[in-house]
Amino acid sequence: MATVKELKATARPKSGKGAARAERRAGRVPGVIYGNNQPPVTISVDDADLRQRILAGRFLTTIYDIDLEGNKHRVIPRDFHLDPVRDFPIHVDFMRLGEGATIRVSVPLRIQNAEAAPGVKRGGAVNIVTHTIDLECSVDNIPQFVEADVSGLEISYSLHLSDIKLPAGVKSLAREDVTLVTIVPPSGYAEEMKAAAAAAAAGPAVVAGAPAAPGAAPAAGAAAAAPAAGAAPAAGAKAPAAGAKAPAGGGDKKK
Repeated sequence: MATVKELKATARPKSGKGAARAERRAGRVPGVIYGNNQPPVTISVDDADLRQRILAGRFLTTIYDIDLEGNKHRVIPRDFHLDPVRDFPIHVDFMRLGEGATIRVSVPLRIQNAEAAPGVKRGGAVNIVTHTIDLECSVDNIPQFVEADVSGLEISYSLHLSDIKLPAGVKSLAREDVTLVTIVPPSGYAEEMKAAAAAAAAGPAVVAGAPAAPGAAPAAGAAAAAPAAGAAPAAGAKAPAAGAKAPAGGGDKKK
């Protein structure tokens, strides 16, 4: 069962922009309670209290019992407006909840076991595509979040809504094939994969200096080996002139 929190409010008999500005000057936020086939009730709540609850998170999925001058109204926040410049609440809407009522809510997605994903271990990063999921459930069974386990994802793989299990009694309003999370590759990953594929298609490379296969022709452009010492002179080389003396050992001596 969902946790119900208490919230105090004050009746606001006057409506309109002037009355709302007066409430804000007094440190209160104007609001309204509506729904469940009852007339709307204008209220105001403490500005500091409301701001703290909004900043704490999950404000729009939390059920409240509003104490309005001794009368309890079970509600859920449906919307709040922030000042566009100073970013503090200026209005809040609450919807009454009847007993056994069904409601539609947007619940945040929570990622689990990201560090265990093979794609993350290889340098990939978790990319959350869908941050909230629209659900339909009873007011007593509103989940605080939906868990997505990505421990089995490789690089470029995705997790879809159909891959996760929702709590009992909770129905998704989104398509089952909607993508929730993907593992994006690291920088340069595509170029590495292309290079590896090209190398595999080209076959094993010839190692420099490796012996050629028997009967194989020498590689084109290969340089001829230099003649070894004492080898016969090349064809066409001139013989020494007749009667020419060999040089004396050690060369000429000085007189």
